Amino acid sequence: MSIEATKSRETELAEALMGGDLSAFDAFVEIFRAKIFQYSMMTCGHREDAEEVSQDTLLKVFENFGQLQDPRNVRAWVFRIAKNACLVKRRKSVFAPKTELSLQDYLPQLEESQGTLRMQIADWSMVPDNQLLQAELKGILTAAIRELPEIYRSTLLLRDVEELSTEETAQILDVSLDVVKTRLHRARLAIRQKLDRHLLEASKTLSR
Repeated sequence: MSIEATKSRETELAEALMGGDLSAFDAFVEIFRAKIFQYSMMTCGHREDAEEVSQDTLLKVFENFGQLQDPRNVRAWVFRIAKNACLVKRRKSVFAPKTELSLQDYLPQLEESQGTLRMQIADWSMVPDNQLLQAELKGILTAAIRELPEIYRSTLLLRDVEELSTEETAQILDVSLDVVKTRLHRARLAIRQKLDRHLLEASKTLSR
């Protein structure tokens, strides 16, 4: 199902629930449960926390459905609730990291070449296409997202994984559009660096 069709279905179900049609409950949960769990897993970093956040989010969604003013905004509204539930859980969780690393730990390093500085970026053309499809690379991507500082991770998840708009992401995170754009750019750059390290090693192995 395309993103447009999915959003249309979400809006349709939200309208039904806002109108008191409880028969739409199961279909609504089926659409959102996996999305909320994936977001919670990437944000919380531990399955037990993610499962609890997912349950809490869905419960709060149905307890507060009357607060949703426009069914077209249901996805952003649901993820605002999920974001708040994740923040609360991370503060209390025994699995929460004791410290958050700086984004500088993930950004591409600069190297000097002929008197100028340039970023160390791997040559992706050296790696066969099937290398990009390996589960190992997906695992590295998932780990890289989880390791991002929370403010960058949330932005990346909402924009690139959940495919919310810049405006919706800004509303959920209570920041300006410019802040969303800046955080997203930095997060993508950091993730690119993680993937480049893996692909650089792979290309070196293949060239031996």
